[in-house]
Amino acid sequence: MRFPASWLPLIIWTTVISALPRVRLFIDQQRLSPPTAKESQRKYVLPVFDPNPSDRADEIKRNRKGYLYGASLIGNTSYFPTGVLGDPMVKEHVDLWYADAAWVSQKVAEEYQSAATTAASHGGLRNLSSFDLLYDGQWEATLPYGPALGAQTNYTQDLFFSMERLSVNPYVVKRLHPNQELPFEVDNTIVARLVPGWNLETLHASGRLFLADHSYQAKYPKVDGKFSSACSAYFYIHPASREFLPLAIKTNVGSNLIYTPFDEADDWLLAKMMFNMNDLFHGQIFHLANSHAVMEAVYQAALRTLSAAHPIRAFLDRIMYQAFAIRPVGEDVLFNPGGFFDQSFALSNEAVRQFATEHYPLSAGPFQSNYFHQDLIARGLMNCTYGPALASVPFYDDGNAIVSSLRRFTDAYLRAYYPRGNLIFLDTELQNWISEAANGAKVLDFPPSPLVSWDVLVSILTHAAFLTGVSHHALNSGTPASTSGVLPFHPAALYAPLPTTKGSITSLMPFLPNMTDSLNQIALLIRFNRPKLEDSDGNLVHMFSSSKFLAGGCSAINRAAKLFQAEMLDISGRIQSKTFDHNGLAQGMPFVWRSLDPSKIPFFLSV
Repeated sequence: MRFPASWLPLIIWTTVISALPRVRLFIDQQRLSPPTAKESQRKYVLPVFDPNPSDRADEIKRNRKGYLYGASLIGNTSYFPTGVLGDPMVKEHVDLWYADAAWVSQKVAEEYQSAATTAASHGGLRNLSSFDLLYDGQWEATLPYGPALGAQTNYTQDLFFSMERLSVNPYVVKRLHPNQELPFEVDNTIVARLVPGWNLETLHASGRLFLADHSYQAKYPKVDGKFSSACSAYFYIHPASREFLPLAIKTNVGSNLIYTPFDEADDWLLAKMMFNMNDLFHGQIFHLANSHAVMEAVYQAALRTLSAAHPIRAFLDRIMYQAFAIRPVGEDVLFNPGGFFDQSFALSNEAVRQFATEHYPLSAGPFQSNYFHQDLIARGLMNCTYGPALASVPFYDDGNAIVSSLRRFTDAYLRAYYPRGNLIFLDTELQNWISEAANGAKVLDFPPSPLVSWDVLVSILTHAAFLTGVSHHALNSGTPASTSGVLPFHPAALYAPLPTTKGSITSLMPFLPNMTDSLNQIALLIRFNRPKLEDSDGNLVHMFSSSKFLAGGCSAINRAAKLFQAEMLDISGRIQSKTFDHNGLAQGMPFVWRSLDPSKIPFFLSV
């Protein structure tokens, strides 16, 4: 009898279960059980080696009764923990978060007053350059390195705007496949002026055309007195220079104007500001649905299926430090009606919930499809087969080095506990976790049960560490204050209605926040930063250096942790040494992007 290929994992799993007694005997014969004296002394141990299996089973029963799946917070994304064990855990995380945030909050309040006094003494905000008053010499404790080099001086350059899509928010732009329908048209006489001998169709057919689309924001509710666009933008690879450049921006609201680089300077600059406003909103809420909601669900499944003595539980316990604080704190003080978010952003707290609910199943929530390399390839940013390669993708350059190191550590860590790859078949807790994540916690696109591949297990934990220690900080932490939210180029809201015609702008200042609103935006975004991490063990360099975490392991894990730490320090040194080349560019950009510096970003979901 022939079976469909799709039945193979089930057949393998059934065979393994039925043969389990014989396999255990084989392990005994191979001296893998009972455990050696050294294995018995380990804090973390696989179930098959645990000398107290009944105690372990009782612990998991208590956990399943005590950690329950509760209603989602901040939109309908993943479950949030509750129960007799879940509720105290959440409180502990919230208390830890407030303790960590207390110093930043106090300093922001002090430095806010200093920045306000300084700006007022110089006449306040009179033109675009006067926004420098809000940054220069200010926020020395909470934003000690200030805005990114070039962020205040080079933002009018088109290359600055386009390269932000490949660095400060790399999760939106995608290459348009030649078979895809174009979402909007652009006058080909304008395209020919930008790229002589080319038109929109030939750029598209050659795989040189890209789209970043925020048109979905048109339907979102706004805060009274503020205005917003819902921009879509075309970018392209120039055939001669190979630069990645903007081609057109469509507002998708009001008169639905299409702006291009040949419009009047203020018109085109306003169009880029409008897009950045939409992009800032996206980055802040996408990270919430992508990093927080996803990893909370993965971790909840682990709490219900893995003993605290399991090495994978230890791995997750480490990287999920205070993770369950963010959504309740967000509900209380950030996304509450009239809270910090409503005070600065044009789109309201209700828009936040709507975005999270809509984008969690579509783009933010799927687990495997958001693997670092897989996501970039799927959007045509790397290894594209239907268009030329991008000359520079800074997010890939910095992120790939970190992800590669994460994977090396994860592989070494797992090999220390699974000396034979076939032990994953015998690890009932592991197999239960895989099943629970997909079926109980409802993690989208999680690898299926039973887990039969070593590579898949390594990929799961590597991605978990990537979400908590890298992806989160690419969009949040210090990024908004230093790049994606720096004024005047990145307003969180507009304060005048969008123009109905082009060529009608006499000043950009009415569209931008006044001094109080500007300071509120800056202060809000700086609250996400954690400047004291550089001198502590809470940064990415020390992700696997905790004495508690290492105490449960062996010499191989200690060596792997030291290697990871050395690699992070090396990457940090390279990122800190970035500067402008003879063309005034760093990684092909007219600003210096250092958001993924391991010595300055947390290893955990900090905000």
